[in-house]
Order: sequence, then structure tokens, then C-alpha cells
Amino acid sequence: MSEAPHTQHSAHDPGLSRRTLGVPAITLMIIAASAPLTVVAGGVTTSFAVTGSLGVPLGFLLIAAILTVFAVGYTAMGRHITNAGAFYAYISRGLGRAAGVGASLIALVAYNAMQIGIFGLFGFQLSMFLEAKLGFSSPWWLWIIIGIIAVGLLGVNKIDVSAKVLGVLVALEFLVVIVFDVYALAAAPEGVTAATLNPAELFGPSLGIVLVFGVAAFMGFEGAAIYGEEAKDPKRTVPRATYAAVAIIGVFYAFSAWAFSVGVGPSSIVGASQEFGPDLMFVFMSEHVSVIFVDIMNILFLTSLFAALQSFHNAVARYFFSLGREGVLPGWFAHTAKSGAPWAGSVAQTVIALVVTAGFAIAGALGGEAALGEQGFLYPVLTMFTWLTNTGAMGLVMLMAVIAAAVIGFFARDRRGLGLWTTLVAPLISGLLLAWVFVMIIANFHLQLGQEAPSAATYVLPIIVALAGAAGVIWGLVLKARRPAVYARIGHGTEPGAYGTEAVDVVGASEG
Repeated sequence: MSEAPHTQHSAHDPGLSRRTLGVPAITLMIIAASAPLTVVAGGVTTSFAVTGSLGVPLGFLLIAAILTVFAVGYTAMGRHITNAGAFYAYISRGLGRAAGVGASLIALVAYNAMQIGIFGLFGFQLSMFLEAKLGFSSPWWLWIIIGIIAVGLLGVNKIDVSAKVLGVLVALEFLVVIVFDVYALAAAPEGVTAATLNPAELFGPSLGIVLVFGVAAFMGFEGAAIYGEEAKDPKRTVPRATYAAVAIIGVFYAFSAWAFSVGVGPSSIVGASQEFGPDLMFVFMSEHVSVIFVDIMNILFLTSLFAALQSFHNAVARYFFSLGREGVLPGWFAHTAKSGAPWAGSVAQTVIALVVTAGFAIAGALGGEAALGEQGFLYPVLTMFTWLTNTGAMGLVMLMAVIAAAVIGFFARDRRGLGLWTTLVAPLISGLLLAWVFVMIIANFHLQLGQEAPSAATYVLPIIVALAGAAGVIWGLVLKARRPAVYARIGHGTEPGAYGTEAVDVVGASEG
């Protein structure tokens, strides 16, 4: 029996909202994913503490430079492909449909891991803050559940609602970090020195590990393409938002890391970071401002995490939508609300987050917390947050390296009037550098997990990502053999005529 398509969209299922997002909105959503306050408070101190290097500020600039070169080919390809499943569509069109399906499952694992992992830190920080300020003791997982519901509700609303919320939160983050930078430069116990801006501090034995810890701060920058279908002018809005986000994030993080080192003192920043960790920023500010301002900083730290949670949630929902629309996943995932929000994908991500959170909570209650001894109270941070966010970052860096190859493959057939720098040289250079960073991540993964020596988690987590990719490739080949009509549309979901005169979903079709 041949494939029997049925209508995918009802009158109340209009697809994603169109012509909604401008450059500022998309840029803010990208920056929200990187969580500026969280990076400066946690990422910068962790980088100094683990690497023992003073080259952290320059490390941010080097990563920004690599990603800017990557964006040359990435955005050029994006001018010809507009699809909510960005990585999936790009790799499908550049390296083959089966590879694209494999990339899509890696992307889903990576983005889900980033989002759910951040929830671990969010729940812990909120629980500890309320206990410290109100004497109210509560389990960390309770606040994660409440947070998941709040994020989910925003996720099923019109995208510009999320953009406005994230815009306010990001602006507040920038404001509080700038205030911190000013106080740090004013304190300067060793003077306003450029010691941490000396290239010799970066380009040494610790270069690789500095980049490994620094690259996670940029995860989400590639997300502009995910909003291409909802952009006011995809061919211009997405590239501009991508470049703006990389430049803003790179310069801001580098400047703040340098100011941090000046405020504590270059000779003391590594030791202080190792002693206090992410609390160092708040310890420093408590010595210079009122308790109320420090409390406001703590609250904004929480909203920083919430903004990142919302941004990654939106990305996952749109990947589900794209894969459902093209028949790679069941057509149910393609359902949207009147507002244009991909509600089915949003609900799916919400359910996944609840299930994973329940798993960690149960594991903690059954001995996971006790196994950590005196650090048992840090269970959600040392496991859920650390394991999942680093796994997500690893997966996204790998996908970016593959995307660079996909750009070369896409333009090899037709350069579309573009030069060699855009179609070959830039993607080749950035692809090789990102592949090297990925190898360094794998080699130092146990350090990212906070382990002195590799453990089961060091190997299991990367294997999960690899298995997702392998399963996707196999599923793509199955579609090629059994559902060629579906296979032919992979990566082409937004092209005119991709589904004939109507949008159809053939995943549930009967076959003989």
C-alpha cells in the first residue's frame, strides 16, 4: 500500500509566527542563552580555578574570533536555508539527509541537556537563597518543577512575549555586571594592570583547557538560525543577530574577566577562585556595597538562569516542530497554537525536563546525596548541572565542527556567486579549530565534571551523545529505504512546494 498522507495542520494550527522578530529580539535571546551574569560569576571563576591560567580574558576573545570566522560560512548558508531546525537542515543539505537526521538527534540531546542541567543550578540556588534569607527550608527539586511550569507557559505563548521577558532580564544582567566591573576596577589592589591581557598567559600549555572551559559561555550563539522562520527578514536579521551576539558576548566576557582579575588582583585571582568558586563575585561585592544590593545580585543571578532556561526551551521546541513537520518525528510535534508558538514541541520539552528532574531527585534520595558525603547538599550542582551542561556544550561544539564541513559541501555544488573565503577558507579554518576544541573537551572531560580522575560518567555521557547521532543516521537510512517521500523532504521543509499544495504528514501513513 502506498503512503497515504493526511493533513498536518488544522485551522488552528497555522505554523510558526512570521515576520515577528527583529535583530534586537533575536540577539537578546541568543545572549540570554549564554547567561551573562552566570558566566561572569561562575564561568570566569571556574576557568581561573581549574586552568590556573591568567589567560582567561584573552581566551574569550580568541573563542569569539573563532566563532566569528565560523559565522562567515554559517550565515552565508543561512541566507539560502531558513528552517527552525537549523543544524539539522544545514547538515542535511550539506552532507546528506541521513547525516542531518543524526545531527538533529544530537541537537535535541544537547539542547535538552543544557536546559535541564541549568535547572539543577536554578533549583539549588533558589532553595539556598530562600533558606538563607527567610529561614524557609525546601527541596531543590520543588523549585525546578515550578520553574519548568513557568518556562513551559512562556514557551506556548507568542515568541515576542518570550523575547520581551528575556530582553528585560538580559538588560538587568548587563547592568549588574557593569556595576561589578566598575567596583572591581576601582578596588584594584595591585593597580589597574594588563597582566591578564598578556598573550603569553594564554598561548602556553594551558591554551586548550582555557578554550574548553570558555567555549561553554558562548553556547546558544548559533541559535539565531533557529528563529529564522520567525524573523522579520531572515536573510538579513539572522546574520546580523549572529555577528552582534558573538561580538557583544566576546567583548563583554573578556572585559569582565579582566576587571575581575584587576578587582581581586592578578596574583590572587586563581587562588581566590579556587577558594570561593562562583561565590567570589558576591563575596567581593559584599565588601563594597550594601547587603541589599548583594541580595539583588543574587536574585538577578536566578533570573539569569531563568532567561537561559527559556532560551534553550524555545530552541528545543522549534527543533521538535521542524522534525515533526518534515516527517522525521511524528507529525504531532509540528502542531502550533494560534499565536504561532510550537506548543507540541514546548510540551514535549517540558515533559522531558520533568522526567529527568524526577530521575535525579529519586537517585539523590536513594543514595546519591549520601555518596557525596559532606558535599551532599551540592548534589544537584555536582551531578545534574555539571554533568548535563557540559554534555550539552560538548555536543554543540561537535555539531558546529560538522556544520563547517556542511557549509563546504553545500557550496561545493554551487558557490552562488560567493568567494572562496566564504565558501571554503573560513569554514575550513573554523571547522578545524572547532574540531580541535572538541578533541580537547573529550580529553579533559573529567576536569569539566569536577573529577580528579575519569569515572563512569566521563565515558557514559559522551557515549549518549554518540549513540543519539548513530540512531539518527540509522533512522535516516530507514526513511530512505521505506519512506522515500519523507526522506526527500528532509531539510527542505520551508521550501515552496515541499509538501505539494498542502502541508502533509506521512509519518503515520500505512505502508505495504
